[in-house]
Parts: sequence; structure tokens; C-alpha cells
Amino acid sequence: MVDIIGAIVGWIGFHGVQHWLGTPGVLNFVTILIVGLIVFIVGMLVSITLIWQERKELGRLMDRRGTQVGPIGLFQNFADALKVLVKEHIVPEAADSLVYNVAPVLIIGISLLMFVTIPYSPGFYMSNSQLGVLLTFALFGIVPFAVLLGGWASNNKYTLIGGMRAAAQTIAYEVPLLLSVVGVIILAGSLNFFDIVQWQQDNVWLIVPMIIGALVFTISMIAELERVPFDLPEAEAELVEGWQTEYGGMRFGLIMMSEYARGFVGASLFTLLFLGGWDMPSFLNFVPDGIWFLLKMFIVFGIIIWIRGAMPRIRTDQILNLGWKRLLPLASLNIAIAIVFKTLGWL
Repeated sequence: MVDIIGAIVGWIGFHGVQHWLGTPGVLNFVTILIVGLIVFIVGMLVSITLIWQERKELGRLMDRRGTQVGPIGLFQNFADALKVLVKEHIVPEAADSLVYNVAPVLIIGISLLMFVTIPYSPGFYMSNSQLGVLLTFALFGIVPFAVLLGGWASNNKYTLIGGMRAAAQTIAYEVPLLLSVVGVIILAGSLNFFDIVQWQQDNVWLIVPMIIGALVFTISMIAELERVPFDLPEAEAELVEGWQTEYGGMRFGLIMMSEYARGFVGASLFTLLFLGGWDMPSFLNFVPDGIWFLLKMFIVFGIIIWIRGAMPRIRTDQILNLGWKRLLPLASLNIAIAIVFKTLGWL
């Protein structure tokens, strides 16, 4: 691309600009930009596919057809996007307009930024940080604050209650979520996704020795994503749509989209930390690593959808009791098991 642009600029007569475009710094910048764009497009396409997967799977669980626009309902998401795109943007009269408009930008931006921390295969990734696991969970922790800001800025009692519920729930479940990963880090000895996957390829998938941690991680991640049975912050039956009540049009559509983007990241994290990432049986080596990784991720997200279709919503006190009195001790037990395995040299 740089060569083509340089040739055009040179043909116009700007030979100095043509030379500058050929320098290593510009080439490196353009390469990073293109890789980032590809990762973003793939992440968005996968997130859209997750919406379709949820609608079709819920339709099957409820004994109905689900989406029907286009072949097997594939165009339903695009029809919905067109619908919200043409709707008017309305800011409530009593709202804090600055925070009201900034909150969804933060939520959407942080959700999409997490795409760059997830490796799909040894040859398809945006970043390879030694602290990749820590960075991803740090980004996850920012979203609840933006949700609370959006609920407060709307100046509506339903949005404020929804925002406060979201903050209380996510804080209660972030502690066991992080502790459930500590066992993985102790055994693999690294915070790098590639090192963790490599350890599982050399030994065993971590879901086997860390089954308690995998269970705690799954429940906590569903709560972090505010999905059923932990969707009390939205609770449309009592809070209209929770903290999103006053958002409409394309902003509402992008907020909904960002939820599935975080769902993609959550399912990918489980795949990388407990299911060996792109590791596969030797007789399936003809399958590309990236495809195998995505297949595992879709199965994990399918289980999350199944839980949504099978479980009722639980109360606030039940949510907090489960987080602090059940998951936290189990996460601590999982760490103790990892320390025993490591100390005795069993793994």
C-alpha cells in the first residue's frame, strides 16, 4: 500500500514525500495500522456472529424459529443496525449532557480495545505483552465505572438504580474472577497468553487440574457480562432497561454491540486459560489454529447462552451472597490446590 501511495506521490512530483513514505518508521506504523484494522474487523464480525448464534440457539431452546431475515437469519443484525441508525438522538432535558455522551464512548471504546489483547493463533495477534492477562482484566475493570456514570448522568431513578446495581455486582465478582486466574498463573508461571497456551500444549489443559477455578471463572464472567441469571442491572421487568433506559438510536445499538464484544473476549479468555487456546489433537492438525480457537470460543459462548435460556433471574442479595460467600472461598481453595501441585512438582 505504501509503495502504491509513494508511486502516486512521486508521479505528482513530491519526491521528498515519496522518500519519507519509504522510511522504516512509516512502514512500521502502516503495518501496525493495517494489522490493527484486520484484528478489529475480525473481532466485529465474530461479535455479530455471536448475536446471530444467541438468537438461533434461544429460538431452539424456546421451540421457535428465531431470526428469519435473509438465509438462516444472517441478515437480521444488519436490519437492526439500519433501524437504530436512522433513529433520532435524544438527550434527556435534565441529563448531564457531557457525561451522558462520554459514558457510551468509554464503554464501546474499552470493549473494542480488548480485541487487541486476545491472540487468535501463533501467527494472528495484535500484541504479545508479557502482562497480557493483567492488561485484559484491567480493561474489563473500567467498564463498570462507565456504566455507573451513564446511569447517573441520565438523571432517571431507574438508570441510577441500574448503574448502582451494576457497580455492586461487578465489584463483588471481580475479586473471585481474578483469584480464579491466579491458579493458572502459578502453574504456567507467566502472565503471557502465549506462554500459558504453550504450557498447556506441553502438559495438560488447565481445566483438568483447575476445574474449580474454571467453574468460578465461568460464573464470575457471566456476572461481569451482566447476563442471565445476573442481569439485575438491566432487569427490564422492574427497571425498564436499567442504566440504558435513556439511551436510544445508534448509541443504544452500539452499547448492545459492545456487550457481545465483551462476551467474545470473555469466552476467548476461558479458551486461552483453561482449554489450551489453539491446541488440538494431532489427527486434527490440518485445521488452521485460528479456526480451531474460534470453534472452542463459540462452544464456550454457546454454554453461556444455554445458561441464559435455562436459568431464572436471581435477587440482589442472592447475587452478592453467591459472590462473597461461595465463589470467594472456592477461588481461594483453587489457589491452594495450584500451590500444592507446584510445590510437589506434579505439574
